[in-house]
Amino acid sequence: EVRSWTTAAKQSLCHMWQKVKVQLMLSMSFLVAVFWYCRRLYSFLAQLLKRWSNYLQRKLIRNLSVLTEVDLLGYSAREWKGETKQAKHMREAYEELFWSYHIKYLRQVRRDNYCVLRAVLFQIFSQGIPFPSWMKERDILKLPEKLLYSQGCNWIQQYSFGPERYMGPNAFGKLRKCMETLKTNWTEISATKDYEERGNMCNTLFSDESKEHRLYEAIKFIMLYEVVEAYEQIKNGEEPVHNLFSLLLARDSSSDPLSFMMNHLNSIGDSICLDQVELFLLGYLLEVKLKVYRLHQFNTEEFQVNYPDDYRREWNEISLLTEDDRYYHIPLF
Repeated sequence: EVRSWTTAAKQSLCHMWQKVKVQLMLSMSFLVAVFWYCRRLYSFLAQLLKRWSNYLQRKLIRNLSVLTEVDLLGYSAREWKGETKQAKHMREAYEELFWSYHIKYLRQVRRDNYCVLRAVLFQIFSQGIPFPSWMKERDILKLPEKLLYSQGCNWIQQYSFGPERYMGPNAFGKLRKCMETLKTNWTEISATKDYEERGNMCNTLFSDESKEHRLYEAIKFIMLYEVVEAYEQIKNGEEPVHNLFSLLLARDSSSDPLSFMMNHLNSIGDSICLDQVELFLLGYLLEVKLKVYRLHQFNTEEFQVNYPDDYRREWNEISLLTEDDRYYHIPLF
């Protein structure tokens, strides 16, 4: 009886094990299949994400008006090949920057007639430089209204917005939008303390062409506004706040604010860039020291110049590099 009971128990356990074994094998097979499927799905999603990321990166870089940094001497070797006198001169100038001025890298800036404004504003934003002191005291959004109504400058309807060549009664409203874009973005970016986050914000801003152009037109208008104020001071027998205004208004092509606008400002962004007198004005208004390396002036006293030359010690420094006083890039130390 004991033997038959033991045998029955063994048979029962064997029978149960056979059932459990089948279930275990089915479960293991299912888990292996799920694992294989999940692994394939993960691989597919990773490839898809990588392709999408590369696409977005290519699109951003293509639209970005200030490119990522490149090696200075490598850029020089690519851009100035050959043994012509000019090519040798430029390579020597780049080598001087590398060895004597410790400039190792370069950020290329889109070559158009907003080039210098783009290079300056990009550095102001990326460095987190705050508003100039005079902008903190005034609301720049009210400058178009003040010029049009308080000072009676109806001729600002002839203001042209760079390549748009826009003129007409709606110039006031468009100028207001430009000033809003400048103030909003400058306030937001300068308040961002994290360098990487600020860089990402700059990349986003400087890949939006329409928003970029509004920034530059706002700066142009601020230049016009300050010339109007200086002109009124001179007309009333007062000394302007800075002698650069007297120099600017002494030109035949800009003897008054209207001619300054028509002959100079309206063409900036369209057919011309800023000249040296306007670079003095730009540095003065933004309260930055513009240090410019002029490579075509290598081996002369004009190789490295400052705009303005009587800058204040507390002003931030912005560095620019130009080969022809027309197109500018950003040197990196």
